[in-house]
Amino acid sequence: MYMEDKAKTGPKPKELVQGTIEGLCVGRDKKVVPPDQVQELAALGCSNTDIANFFGVTEQTIRYNFSEYITKGKEELKITLRRSMLKNATVHMNAAVQIFLAKNILGMTSEPMATEANAPLPWNESDETDVDIEEYVEEETNDETN
Repeated sequence: MYMEDKAKTGPKPKELVQGTIEGLCVGRDKKVVPPDQVQELAALGCSNTDIANFFGVTEQTIRYNFSEYITKGKEELKITLRRSMLKNATVHMNAAVQIFLAKNILGMTSEPMATEANAPLPWNESDETDVDIEEYVEEETNDETN
């Protein structure tokens, strides 16, 4: 009844039109897959399985034909995340992100480093250095009273 109603206003439903897609013909069904779309999906963090399902091909087909586009897309994602983290740490002063970046980029750690300054003092157990504690305490008290 709605289709027959001529008085209805508003946008008309869109009709499908034929167009051409530029891409690689892959798989047994010879589906056309645009490499730039594969790269965009990889840059969004989609897995190879997600990308393959989106285009209706197997994961092996995506891996075999578009490995360089997937690699480039994943690298774009990493760069975008790094930019966001650095902005979050430096502009928004997020302490948790600052600590994370300090540990991962600068190699800092929350554990003290074993250096010469932190090393325990050497211990010498020779007979010549034996001191009676009583003698030491007596010397200290005599020095204080004088």
